[in-house]
Amino acid sequence: MRILKRFFKKTFTEEERLLYRFLKEKFGYSAKDITIFIQAITHKSISFTEEDGLSNERLEFLGDAAIDSIIAEYLFLKFPAEDEGYLTKIKSKLVSRKNFSEIAENIGIRQVLRYQKGRAININTIEGNAFEALMGAILLDGGYEVLKKVLSNHILIRFADINKVLEEEIDFKSKLFIWCQKNKLEVEFKVLTEENHGGFWKYTLIAVINNKTYGMGSGSSKKIAEQAASRETLELMGEL
Repeated sequence: MRILKRFFKKTFTEEERLLYRFLKEKFGYSAKDITIFIQAITHKSISFTEEDGLSNERLEFLGDAAIDSIIAEYLFLKFPAEDEGYLTKIKSKLVSRKNFSEIAENIGIRQVLRYQKGRAININTIEGNAFEALMGAILLDGGYEVLKKVLSNHILIRFADINKVLEEEIDFKSKLFIWCQKNKLEVEFKVLTEENHGGFWKYTLIAVINNKTYGMGSGSSKKIAEQAASRETLELMGEL
């Protein structure tokens, strides 16, 4: 109630009220200091015309780093048997500029974004940057654990389709088989090691094409290891 009373004081502008409601609706977050969030949605094209001259670039930097850390922890816990290379590939897709821009568009950040509309600006890019800046603002205003909850409950569940990312990631075996058929080559996978670490299996396989060894891959199942080996093979072949 104290926050609400403070929020609806006459000193708060209509823009600030709109942003407060936006944060509550989209992220389930009640801002303590709305001015941080005003900065988070302010593109440098408009900041030059204002007295304080503050844009969202520093908050964007902070938000980017925080999101990267939280997603890394999320994937580390979700895939306990996967190696660093696999986790890095998945993370790079989830925290990509393209993905942030799509999330920002789906959330509707444009309705609160502050930028100079007369200039030739890539709106998708500044939407994605504003999303990162808003995450940075939540970190400053509410703390790291609060930001983790916002990302987990309002972003990852609704907008980060990890199953889709995994499907895209495991399509390499099919690509390798198609490439081998086209070039009249035979491919098979040979198991190098099978290890059990605290109840989690780790398989390491290698792709063999016409009796010649190529890419190696590891994973919690033979299927995942085959996909990793297929990807490395395609990279060695110059097909990726």
